[in-house]
Amino acid sequence: MTGKIAGIDVHKRVLMVAVEEETGEGEKEGFGLRRFGTTVAELEHLRAWLQNQGVEEIVMESTAQYWKPVWFTLEGQFRLFLAQAWSNRAPRGRKTDFKDAQRLARRHRAGELTLSFVPDEVQRQMRSLTRRRFQLTRDRVRIQNQVESLLEETRIKLSSVVSDLFGGSGLRILEALSQGQCDPHALASLADARVQCGEEVLREALAANLGPMHRSLLQQHLEMLRLVETQIEQTAGLMAESMRSQVSEIERLTAIPGIRVLAAQQLIAEIGPRAAAFASAPQFCSWGGLAPGRNESAGHNSSSRCPKGNSFLRRTLCQIAQAAVRTKNSSFEQKFRRLLPRLGYPKAIWAIARSIAVVVWKILHDGVTYIERGTPSTPGAIKRRVQRLRKELRALGYSDDLKPLAPEVIVS
Repeated sequence: MTGKIAGIDVHKRVLMVAVEEETGEGEKEGFGLRRFGTTVAELEHLRAWLQNQGVEEIVMESTAQYWKPVWFTLEGQFRLFLAQAWSNRAPRGRKTDFKDAQRLARRHRAGELTLSFVPDEVQRQMRSLTRRRFQLTRDRVRIQNQVESLLEETRIKLSSVVSDLFGGSGLRILEALSQGQCDPHALASLADARVQCGEEVLREALAANLGPMHRSLLQQHLEMLRLVETQIEQTAGLMAESMRSQVSEIERLTAIPGIRVLAAQQLIAEIGPRAAAFASAPQFCSWGGLAPGRNESAGHNSSSRCPKGNSFLRRTLCQIAQAAVRTKNSSFEQKFRRLLPRLGYPKAIWAIARSIAVVVWKILHDGVTYIERGTPSTPGAIKRRVQRLRKELRALGYSDDLKPLAPEVIVS
């Protein structure tokens, strides 16, 4: 590693900066130390000072999100690296902020730091959108749980007789309840004819009254639900617009059993459209927390527990694995059935998630097409899957012109 290195210990209000100084032969290594604030003007002063010092590489450490303004200010002017805080620990009783900055520079030059993957600006925007959509979806689930708890207090058992409390029938009944309707016959008539329970069962489930306080709370929950669903729709539109140039990658990923358009968008946002940051599939799996860990001493591995990895990617891959093992005649379903008796359900799903991660990396990194090697699906199942994908693509503003591709490499 050549060039002058600077270490920055990042805090919310202050930056501690240590820059390597030129030393003669036999002289002890020295650092130039300086303290900066975190306002825009201070960050501009930091950039000018680092350029004046002839710095080429900068490594910074932060245990929260305070590194982002520093990174965005210095991006494009220096080679930047973000170190994980635990890899720069100091001996107990010998920790100061400036020593942390000096240690960052020394350990970075020695290659002893564990560095985080920071994507480029375009991918960061895609990540912000997909993670925001996940937060909104989680808020919707929270509202649903609160509404169900409210109904249980009033002895209304609507969620026991309809499959989806926030489906079409459920929402019409909830709106009527919030407006003061209490007649079970009138409420039951709002349900769709396809509701599986009989009308008599539905009337019995709705044979209770909401008090004024409960009606007001229900109105608040429904207003919040409408706001969240509007924001989900807006965020989905922004996601589609930001990933319009990745339509080819999305279509190739949706060929994998268990992956729909939303999951493909989440994968691309987390790892990039080419997975260029990962030189191999094992490296990608390790970054995602899907590779066995090692804690070896005296030739004995005391723990094979997987590392935490990227929680957003790991959650998405596990959800995909849950869907893939339910896709009839797929190779993932067959592999899952072989592993299930020996490993049990959680570990078998984990193994499928890792297999899917390898396939995802291969498709994105090498630009190949997925070919299913399981038992061939029926023409009807293939037709239904294509119809679902076309509907999702049209809803997000993408082209729905799906054509069979001649595979370059068989992946399964």
